[in-house]
Amino acid sequence: MENKSLLKSGIISLSIFLGLFLLGFFIYKGFKTFSDKDRVVTVKGLAEMNMTATASTINLSFSYSGDNLQDIVKSTENKKNAITAYLESTGIAKGDITINNISVSDRQKYYDTEWADGKQVKVKVDRYNVTQSFSIDSKDVKKTEDKAAQIELELISKDLTSTVTTDYTFPELNSIKPQLIAESTKNARIAGEQFANDSHASLGKIKTASQGQISIAGQYYDEEDASTKPKERYIQKARVVSQIVFFLE
Repeated sequence: MENKSLLKSGIISLSIFLGLFLLGFFIYKGFKTFSDKDRVVTVKGLAEMNMTATASTINLSFSYSGDNLQDIVKSTENKKNAITAYLESTGIAKGDITINNISVSDRQKYYDTEWADGKQVKVKVDRYNVTQSFSIDSKDVKKTEDKAAQIELELISKDLTSTVTTDYTFPELNSIKPQLIAESTKNARIAGEQFANDSHASLGKIKTASQGQISIAGQYYDEEDASTKPKERYIQKARVVSQIVFFLE
């Protein structure tokens, strides 16, 4: 009987000891977890990617102004035909040339007023202005600028002076967004691990993350400092900066 009582007391004592031990352990873990919540590091991850244009267009335009609309339209038609003939002579396919409808603006007056010698005076102005424009599909985006410059010079030499510009079409940002974000997150983790190592800690899970707005830099768009821009207009640089808060363990 005495042995049974001793055994029972031993079991109770052991249970109490184990209970107190587990209680202390969980209290310790709770305090540690609570304190670890304040141990975080905030880092930024930069990702950049060059985008090459998928298509390009050369745009031409010219205008005539005067008071006789019929004469202006006739001059516009003659110049349009001359420019079309020139473009086709350079090997540009007729199907790659789009001739837009003429644009006519009517000021509905022949005189305007402006200040001269401290008083308003009447100045003769042309009543009508007619604009004609073309667009040319460029087959090689890398040679579009050179081709446009060549066309502009040759039109001047033929007395067919026109305004020549270029346009480019780039991939949709949504098509590269996942890759940019993944790269910026990866770079942020590398920076966080370096900080953790210097602090004799290990990098934990992500607490919070915010993705910055994707910006574009280049000669075609103008959203970034000139020093970061690609020199070619058919190449643009997309960049994103993500800010991520990691737990430190």
